[in-house]
Amino acid sequence: MSNLAKLEFVALDNTGKNYLSWVLDAEIHLDAKGLGETIKETNEATSQDKAKAMIFLRHHLHEGLKNEYLTVKDPQILWSNLKERYDHQKTVILPRARYDWLNLRLQDFKSVSEYNSAMFKVTSKLKLCGENITDAEVLEKTYSTFHANNIVLQTQYREKGFKKYSELISCLLVAEQNNELLMKNHESRPTGSTPFPEANVTTHNGKETKNRDHSSSSGRGRGRGRGRGQWRGRGRGRGFSGYGRGRGGHYTNSHSQQKWERRDDKEKSETNICYRC
Repeated sequence: MSNLAKLEFVALDNTGKNYLSWVLDAEIHLDAKGLGETIKETNEATSQDKAKAMIFLRHHLHEGLKNEYLTVKDPQILWSNLKERYDHQKTVILPRARYDWLNLRLQDFKSVSEYNSAMFKVTSKLKLCGENITDAEVLEKTYSTFHANNIVLQTQYREKGFKKYSELISCLLVAEQNNELLMKNHESRPTGSTPFPEANVTTHNGKETKNRDHSSSSGRGRGRGRGRGQWRGRGRGRGFSGYGRGRGGHYTNSHSQQKWERRDDKEKSETNICYRC
């Protein structure tokens, strides 16, 4: 396990299933170390650079492969031998990569990110096998595999005139995130439903109702108290003008009653005067 931790990339397996990715990683690391010329034919690398390159390559080989190529000391010879042995992987991987590319559809994936990952995986295999996939081909593959319910969206994205696949996938990712937010808002409060009242508003309204009821009840109590007090303390004559009349009481003061009746008759006669002449 400690040896695996020191590896800069995955070692070449003796079955050769990871040969294409291993070749790419080895070339990049050798170039970074200034040893890229050591694996080329008819190179003029120094013996010291060749030794460094050989140590690096052997360090990233399976133990079985190390034993098989134990006598090889030139990195260019080791590189050529491995290529002759495992280069047929391209003929094995290429048909499968073509099949995956042919059947790749956006509508088959639950999210845009999953489709994007599968797209890069397929195109990388095709490029490793020598087949280059352009942005125009990737864009057309994405447009043509939209779900049938999203024909309008497909047309709108086509009209935007994207030149790069990365631009299209960015718009799709943003649209997907916005759609998820809309769905969450809809689930939290479906269409036509009313929001729940806040706790402080309910309490506040309850207090107002309680205070209002209390004030009205106290007002009625005070009103009755005054009425009774005036009726009892000031006499029936004065109570007539305040509360006695409203209560429909019986009055014994005939002089006052006649006085009010005369005043009413006078007001009626004044209101009936004709001013036509």
